[in-house]
Amino acid sequence: MKLGLWVLPGLLLLGLAIHAAWAGWTAVGDTEMSGHGIAALLLGGVFTLGLTAALVGLLLYSRRNGYDQ
Repeated sequence: MKLGLWVLPGLLLLGLAIHAAWAGWTAVGDTEMSGHGIAALLLGGVFTLGLTAALVGLLLYSRRNGYDQ
């Protein structure tokens, strides 16, 4: 029950973010992105997710080992 209280709002926010991204992309009109632009977008997303995972991992590590006390 508690997990559902976290998952449902998260999925709702994810859906809203996807909808906003789609609406913004289509509102611009007929635009094209080169292969370099797509590669940069993908690399930026992967780098951001990796950095986020590393920082959350450090946060959890320091909390479990008492460095935050």
